[in-house]
Amino acid sequence: MESRKLKILYGSQTGTSQEVAERFWRDSKRYYFQGPVLALDDYPVTQLIFETLIIFVCSTTGDGKEPDNMKKFWKFLLRKNLPLDSLKGLRFAVLGLGDSSYTKFNYAAKKLYRRLLQLGGVALLDVGLADDQHDLGPDAVIDKWSEQLWKTLGEIFPLPNGTEPLSENNLFSARWTIKILNTESENNDIEVSDIIWIQNCEKHTVSLEENTCLLTVKKNIRTTAESHFQDVRLLQFSNSKLIYEPGDVLYVRPQNSESSVTMFFDIVSENPKAKLNPYSLISVCETSSDAPVPEVLQRSLTLKACVKQYWDLNMVPHRYFFKLLSHFTTNELEKEKLEEFVSVEGQQELFNYCNRPRRTILEVLADFPNAAANIPLNYLFELLRPIKPRAFSIASSPKKHEGELHLLVAVVKYKTKLFLPRLGLCSNWLASLNEHCSAPVWVKKGTFRFPSALDTPVIMVGPGTGVAPFRSFIQEKVALNQARADLLYLFFGCRNHDGDFHCRDEWLTLQENEKLTMFCAFSRDQENKVYVQHIMKEQAALLWSLFSSQQASFYLAGRSDNMPAAVKDVLINDVACSCGQLSSEEASQWLARLEACGRYQVETWS
Repeated sequence: MESRKLKILYGSQTGTSQEVAERFWRDSKRYYFQGPVLALDDYPVTQLIFETLIIFVCSTTGDGKEPDNMKKFWKFLLRKNLPLDSLKGLRFAVLGLGDSSYTKFNYAAKKLYRRLLQLGGVALLDVGLADDQHDLGPDAVIDKWSEQLWKTLGEIFPLPNGTEPLSENNLFSARWTIKILNTESENNDIEVSDIIWIQNCEKHTVSLEENTCLLTVKKNIRTTAESHFQDVRLLQFSNSKLIYEPGDVLYVRPQNSESSVTMFFDIVSENPKAKLNPYSLISVCETSSDAPVPEVLQRSLTLKACVKQYWDLNMVPHRYFFKLLSHFTTNELEKEKLEEFVSVEGQQELFNYCNRPRRTILEVLADFPNAAANIPLNYLFELLRPIKPRAFSIASSPKKHEGELHLLVAVVKYKTKLFLPRLGLCSNWLASLNEHCSAPVWVKKGTFRFPSALDTPVIMVGPGTGVAPFRSFIQEKVALNQARADLLYLFFGCRNHDGDFHCRDEWLTLQENEKLTMFCAFSRDQENKVYVQHIMKEQAALLWSLFSSQQASFYLAGRSDNMPAAVKDVLINDVACSCGQLSSEEASQWLARLEACGRYQVETWS
């Protein structure tokens, strides 16, 4: 069975596509396929013309963009000099993970599928379009699609007579072996951020390794009133190393709280045979070239450092977590419940238990104490996922704030049916940082490209923390003495003038000095709710004049809820149709042209 070569490649922004790709990789071993699972940008793309079988899994990020660790691969695939039969020897399958509430649902997967066909590739089956909005989540599509995939592969690559696929109920071998090097001293408590993340930060998330560093908190200011329901922070970091400009993004690698780390060891230490000493120095060792050890784990670290800064204890576990956990419990009631969660019939029950209330991995382990206490150390690396870095638009200009870098961060905290509120890992960690604390970070180019022409009007729509990149741009213009009220237009929205008007004094001063024209929507300060799209509608004539007479550029940043679509609707119906006298079709074409030439840019997040 030496010819059974299969590569599984993924493009993943938050880790979900990676997890699904690794699920396919584990399943492939049941059918005796051999080959690695890799991020698309970690794959040597020039070898693509020699491949015969690949499964692609990719998500879509932002406004229809490909994930960061897929960008180099996609750029290569778009080369015009690639022969249209260059992939004629490739059989492939593409699964997309997306959210149908986005206009460009699964756009990256659809584009990849079409491009592979254009280059002569042969599709094993239609592109799969998993949807977060489905009642049962993306698994509703993934399960059926993967079943068809393995059936198709079984027909094309049948197993030899007498050989059967391995049972899916078998316990899959752990990818790595773990050696305990030392358990004697608390001096082993090596900090991952100080030693590993900074030296060996993931290649596909940084352009230059020297652009990765520890930033020290200078100030951590709450910008919302104490009485306001949401805590929003303006974090000011001392910065002597990072080079950035307006529109750039800061990636932050957070860590688990001390209370979560303590709770983890309390849970897994119920079994004295486990011997999980927080200060044990461990080494992660490769067992197969199909599963290389990540660079960050290629040097010794303590188990506590791993728990605190590598594993994400706050994430909501996926179904495979429960399947794997079921192998370790010796308690019949636990086993019965875990197996129910994994079954087809138990998906609604699993959704109600886990996904709907956003129950974390740590809470699930606490609910299944027997299983948690019997997890072998090497299988913890299978159950627990690494903490993913979080991206924030930089909210300052280096020309205005020399030696500093600012972030505007909404602290995620909300209630579900569970007793404890749900806490966003990164935002709460950032909010907890005191002066002189450090955070491992790096800068990446954002998607916004601001005009270089000095006389181009810039229209910015940034409700809530969406105003962050525009604060950076406006500060830059002020520092260069290029800020004028007839060139800079900011539409800002929040709930209350006195509650969450971020950086209010700064904006009012700029308006007073005729450096900025600002329109504000305070949605809860009157009986009728008023949002940014409503005040844009009021200014439709001004907007059309700026677009048609002065070639203005338009930028939108904020949450990917109803707001982006509502803003787009105003631009088409009120600005272009009503004020510009265009038909609906002409207005849509007009906006498409603006987007194509970079005069309409959108940056959203969920």
